[in-house]
Amino acid sequence: MVFLGGPRQVGKTTLSKALCHNQFSDGVYFNWDNDEDRRAVLHKQWLKESSLIIFDELHKYPHWKQWIKGIYDTKPDNQEYLVTGSARLDVYRRGGDSLMGRYHYWRLHPLTLDELPSTISAKEGYQRLLTLGGFPEPFLAADEREARRWRRERFDKILREDIRDLESIRNIQLLSLFIDALRERVGGMITLANIAEDLQISPKTAKSWLSVIEKMYLAFPIYPYVKNIPRAIQKPPKVFFYDNGDVIEKNGVRLENLVATTLLKRLHFIEDYYGYRCSLHYIRDKEGREVDFLTQIDNKIVDLIEVKNNDSDISSSLKYYSQKLKPKNTIQIVGELSRPYHQDTILVTNPIDFFKSPPWENG
Repeated sequence: MVFLGGPRQVGKTTLSKALCHNQFSDGVYFNWDNDEDRRAVLHKQWLKESSLIIFDELHKYPHWKQWIKGIYDTKPDNQEYLVTGSARLDVYRRGGDSLMGRYHYWRLHPLTLDELPSTISAKEGYQRLLTLGGFPEPFLAADEREARRWRRERFDKILREDIRDLESIRNIQLLSLFIDALRERVGGMITLANIAEDLQISPKTAKSWLSVIEKMYLAFPIYPYVKNIPRAIQKPPKVFFYDNGDVIEKNGVRLENLVATTLLKRLHFIEDYYGYRCSLHYIRDKEGREVDFLTQIDNKIVDLIEVKNNDSDISSSLKYYSQKLKPKNTIQIVGELSRPYHQDTILVTNPIDFFKSPPWENG
């Protein structure tokens, strides 16, 4: 089986139906949100000859893991399954009745600079990604007013339907305020206790809610890298949003969020396709030396990345940690930079040039 996870409206259903039309002409598509499809799924009403069965949003069925395990263990040899969901489906990490060995997990992300339609230039695509985000519908429509309406409707559906179906959160309104508080703090260290005090909830609840929005692919935390860093900051995460349009723009924060989502997408691809363990971090020590991003693959530091909106002078912190950690690549990404250059082992470049090639072309 293949489990396909990712944010709501990122294109999982479109991709699933395209598989039926293009590669599996005898494939069958079921959507759990459709009453007729749901009844057919529960009664196992599909042909044995069908080579692909797609179960869209199956995770909304409370007993889906045990159900799909039973289906898989009794399936005909010719039949394969695709299960999609707008919440995390990597169930093997959560223990219990494991599905390990029965499926591969893939994560679908919004569009990025290395995945633009051929009709859109890199420069135009970059501006759309900054202002509209990479979700296909608002990105392709290229209309800021429609993008705002789409974003509000998507957010309401996640809060009123997806989270309600999967989590026992009583006060959805407070959760909405919690997410707004994170939007205002993108790129900065998040002290959950302070947000909890402002909203009059417990720090434990704030931590739980952060886990919920991560599970629902609304936002993701990254944590400080502490190995080999004396006096490193150890606890506070930073939070970034999958939809770049969710970020409240100030001082180039959307550029930093765009870099974070692109790096995470590449690391997820390396994990899902090649099987390496990957992680994304930031660095900060108690002397205030900070670098925005550090990527790690199989416990080896690959990229050390600082993001600037228009400052092409190399960050002193980037120089310091580059010498100390000796990563494979050290990069300063500058939003408004016309001419990339090298200084010693550090590359100063713009986001378009840095992200233009897919990760599989870079080895």
